[in-house]
Amino acid sequence: MAWRNVWRNPRRSILTILAIAFATTTLIFMLSWQFGSYETMINSAVKLHTGHLQIEAKEYRDKKNIRLTVNSPKAVGRVLENTPGVAAYTFRANAFSMVSSEKRTYGALVSGIDPLREASVSSLKDLIRKGSYLSADDTNQAMVGRLLAKNLQVDLGDELVLLGQGRDGSIAATVVEVKGIFSSGQDEFDRQTIHIPLLFFQQVYTMAGTVHNVVVFGESLDHVPQIKRSVKTVLKNQSDMNGLSVLDWTELMPGLIEAIKMDLVSGFVFYIILIIVVAFSILNTFLMAIFERTREFGVLMAIGTTPGRLTKCLLLESASITMLGILVGIVAGSLITWYFQVHGIVISGTSELLRQYGLPERIYPQLSCLSVSIGAGIVSIITLLTALYPSFRVKRLRPVEAMLAV
Repeated sequence: MAWRNVWRNPRRSILTILAIAFATTTLIFMLSWQFGSYETMINSAVKLHTGHLQIEAKEYRDKKNIRLTVNSPKAVGRVLENTPGVAAYTFRANAFSMVSSEKRTYGALVSGIDPLREASVSSLKDLIRKGSYLSADDTNQAMVGRLLAKNLQVDLGDELVLLGQGRDGSIAATVVEVKGIFSSGQDEFDRQTIHIPLLFFQQVYTMAGTVHNVVVFGESLDHVPQIKRSVKTVLKNQSDMNGLSVLDWTELMPGLIEAIKMDLVSGFVFYIILIIVVAFSILNTFLMAIFERTREFGVLMAIGTTPGRLTKCLLLESASITMLGILVGIVAGSLITWYFQVHGIVISGTSELLRQYGLPERIYPQLSCLSVSIGAGIVSIITLLTALYPSFRVKRLRPVEAMLAV
């Protein structure tokens, strides 16, 4: 009976189903878009700064002391090579130093990198705007951030004097030549960072073959927890590596996690507004259906139908319409999201801006069981709750008054 009642007014039922389907489709696509953009943001951030994981001496993250080093980087590298899910890794060493040109002096973070390994875990090579990336045989060559180069008033081929403290407490001083100028679009990074070859860094800062960070890049974000557990277990069982800690990207970049949480909250507010608009539309439809059938309900109650059975019938009607709308929405939302997941979405006029931040010009939504279940679940819950008021309103009807209703 409930199913037959759904199609007594096919135009109204179809419009209601389409409204529910639209809300479901929109939620599935927008949630998939959010999750896909988050993955892009995370991968871009870790490729520029931290990698998926870092292995370093305990307390180095807090103290940044040049003496807190990874003393056996090659041994750590062998562990990573035997760890499933690891795509690449590299070594880095860091020191805060004074950087001077002919005209100006600024404090900066001097970072020693392995040019070949760094290119496999970092987007730094793609951020070069002038000059070229470091090569394996470079010695006193340097890559300088765009804003730091501007502040120092230097260009390609100019010399910079680095003055800092070595690992053994000695004075570290050298002259480097600007080989490349990079721009990440992140002002803080571009203002205070200079990169030189790792072997040259170790000589200047008397590192004796040690490094400060072993940066690890996994095959995907899903592999990160397993890699972390495996590496921590191996390091814990080796006495010469007990002083090392393994940090994943969530610990290395807490600010990014907070930004994602804030975006999720703002997105949730938008979704609630959308659902409320659709809910009022559906409520209006259900109320109109009850008002039109008031005399019918009065007759049914007069011949012995209980209010509870009428309420069940109405709830089944609303549930049928809701399920049809959600099924249509799931199919439409999945197909639309899948299409853009394959082809990507280009935001007109932002390609150059995104490139400056190391982001691809195409953003790919990520269709998943989570986005489908959340989108469909929210719509179904709100829609069924909306249908409760009209359905239970029937319980207050009196047969005589209902049959006399106009």
